[in-house]
Amino acid sequence: MKRTFVAAALMIVTAQSTMLAGLAQATPEADTMQRDADALLVQGAPGVLAELDTPRGEVKVRSGVGNTTTGTPVPWDAKFRIGSYTKTFVATTLLQLVGEGKLSLEDPVAKWLPGVVTGNGNDGRAITVRQLLQHTSGLPEFINGMTDMFEQEGFLRERFTSFEPEQLVELAMRQQPQFAPGTSWAYSNTNYILAGMVIESVTGNEWAQETRERIIEPLGLHDTHIPGEFPFLPAPHAVGYERFPDDMTSPNPTYGPPIDATALNPSWAGAAGEIISTTEDGNRFLQALMRGEVLRPAELAEMKKTVRAEMFDVVWPGARYGLGLMWAPNECGGFWSHGGDIPGFMTRNGVTDDGSRSVMVTINTDSMLPEEGAPPVTGDHAADLVENALCGTP
Repeated sequence: MKRTFVAAALMIVTAQSTMLAGLAQATPEADTMQRDADALLVQGAPGVLAELDTPRGEVKVRSGVGNTTTGTPVPWDAKFRIGSYTKTFVATTLLQLVGEGKLSLEDPVAKWLPGVVTGNGNDGRAITVRQLLQHTSGLPEFINGMTDMFEQEGFLRERFTSFEPEQLVELAMRQQPQFAPGTSWAYSNTNYILAGMVIESVTGNEWAQETRERIIEPLGLHDTHIPGEFPFLPAPHAVGYERFPDDMTSPNPTYGPPIDATALNPSWAGAAGEIISTTEDGNRFLQALMRGEVLRPAELAEMKKTVRAEMFDVVWPGARYGLGLMWAPNECGGFWSHGGDIPGFMTRNGVTDDGSRSVMVTINTDSMLPEEGAPPVTGDHAADLVENALCGTP
């Protein structure tokens, strides 16, 4: 493929692209992270920011550019859309409510949302709250009814449109289930739109308020925001770039040039992908979760009960999915994670089971197109960076 903005990005990589906190000098660990971040540029990343937290301190690296026009790097403290990493926050919020006895994971969805999940074979009476969080509900994907948002002309037309959760669920209910509840696994953002609605039904408050009061504020995640319908990112931030296919029905579409997709109304993502955060806050939440600072042992154990997620094998071989968390094997035993993709931004992360090491990665596009001659990628683009960070020197 032809060169795009990556050529400019490559010229920005300098020896000043590594920041160390709590570590007295450059280390092989930091060098490896920098190399892995740099390698993402030829795969189509305009810019990369990654932070590793360890018992010895933090390492933060960046590569490429946060703005292809000015050539400025991704800010060290950049805010970015975390996409589906939002699901971990939402699942944790619901599990806190379970721990307080306000609902059960085995409650049918219809108990809390009567008449909402119905039509075309979808039945909220046969689906449990656990199955929503675990993606074993069989519910169809509401995004399939929003194709305009994933074509350039439609995106530019609809990017500031507001959506209510009920509208998103209704888009899903126009489709038939993927399978009978509990018989298989398939990732569906509809599950988490409904999970947010269950939180509101149980508490009388929107999921965003409960998540702020239960997770964001107690953990001191001062740079984590739930924007609602507000379309703009707080400063500082990189520009989020998106390429759109010329024909979504083609098995091998060609993609147009990147456009600035930073500003968008994220209400269409809602409880499935709305949150904005930073590498520091993202790591703090993952580590606190694994260390038992957010959930009691019984609820954390429920979160970690996984089923095979074969659909993820193409990027994370052997992946398993719990309640708002994915488990993936690696060379040092395995890690917990939940990535996220939303127009303009890609988030990847990982944390060890004991919470001692955690890494967050943000790339300011989620439409990676490799340079001509770039090494082939067989798994997730950021897999090497995440694995090497988590399996480095303790």
